[in-house]
Amino acid sequence: MPGVSEVVPRAELSWAKVAVLAVSAGAIAANLYYVQPLLHLISRDFHAGEGSVGLTITVTQATFAVGLVLVLPMGDLFGRGKLLTVLLVLSAIGLAGVGLAPNLAALLVAFGLVGLANVAAQVIVPAAASLTDGENRGKVVGTVISGLLTGMLLARTVSGVIGEVVGWRAMFFFASGLMLINALVMRRVLKDPPATAPRPSYLGTLRSIPGLFRKYHQLPIRAVLGAVAFAAFSLFWSTVAFVLSGDHYHYSPSTIGLFGLLGAAGALAANQFGRVPGPARLFPTALTVGLIGLSFVILIPASHSVVWMLIGIVVLDVGAQGLNVLNQRLIYDVEPSEHSRANSGYMTCYFIGGAVGSAVGSVAWTMAGWTGVCIAGVVIAALGAAMWPKVRTAQTA
Repeated sequence: MPGVSEVVPRAELSWAKVAVLAVSAGAIAANLYYVQPLLHLISRDFHAGEGSVGLTITVTQATFAVGLVLVLPMGDLFGRGKLLTVLLVLSAIGLAGVGLAPNLAALLVAFGLVGLANVAAQVIVPAAASLTDGENRGKVVGTVISGLLTGMLLARTVSGVIGEVVGWRAMFFFASGLMLINALVMRRVLKDPPATAPRPSYLGTLRSIPGLFRKYHQLPIRAVLGAVAFAAFSLFWSTVAFVLSGDHYHYSPSTIGLFGLLGAAGALAANQFGRVPGPARLFPTALTVGLIGLSFVILIPASHSVVWMLIGIVVLDVGAQGLNVLNQRLIYDVEPSEHSRANSGYMTCYFIGGAVGSAVGSVAWTMAGWTGVCIAGVVIAALGAAMWPKVRTAQTA
């Protein structure tokens, strides 16, 4: 990207530490998704409708979005290690509050805190990028993001099993303890370097984010592609449970959660896209967008065939997660002091794409069922393909 400093940060992360960061990011990211297979259990305990209990997902996503905009940029202001520790402790408090909630109102407040604090996972990614030199940065970013994505996908499987065996509250007590352990580990692994220049004010930090979209021409392009990737991902995962629990499959929540294991395999495969050198990233970008579109074509007969469902999930996840890894590798070619803000801008667009994808999925399912969902997925991929001229221009500039 133009304007990037010629000074490349010295590599400071061993691969053992990279593995720890990847596991930590996955454990944190999982917090947002544990509740999804447990909604019916929570609804039964609180004697509330599933629609009311479903507000937990809305509240968590809303506060997470607020955190992306208002909290994540603080990593460039106060230091990522300190910010991460605070967020992990807050996350532990919120998760424990979920487990202790006596009523639905208290549950929503606790989930709101969980969502806000869960931007901790996005603090880890730019921290890993900043502590790695240019040659290894793609591998490191790809590994950490793969860990994050694997945590997201396995969360449904883990919570579905634990919820059925020992109850939904136990799941969140376990997650709370895990966050406290995570905080102790991160204090040892991720230490802030001494400040070498005066830091901007908090408001100045926030105001500088739009300027990064003008300063680095790859950032807005990759932000749009990220929105496309997460829109397709959310479109599928927000509707597939309707098919798998419906008249043909009749699967239980824990069985549906097992399909997340396929997504995890796709996320691990997507890690390889982070290793692609800069000049060769045009083809992988086109490939991943194409895989997203192809996956929804494959998924059309999946409403009556588990084989096509399995193949489609793997293809979708390799495409969507591979594109995200490529995008994040590119956005960290900015000044290390701007990594958190660049990630904040990118992830805000990424999250908006996910919210739009979920909403489109709901409308498509209501209007045309599973076929409508698959057609919507192809259209989303086509929107990504329409960005190709700008991708090619930016890559060759």
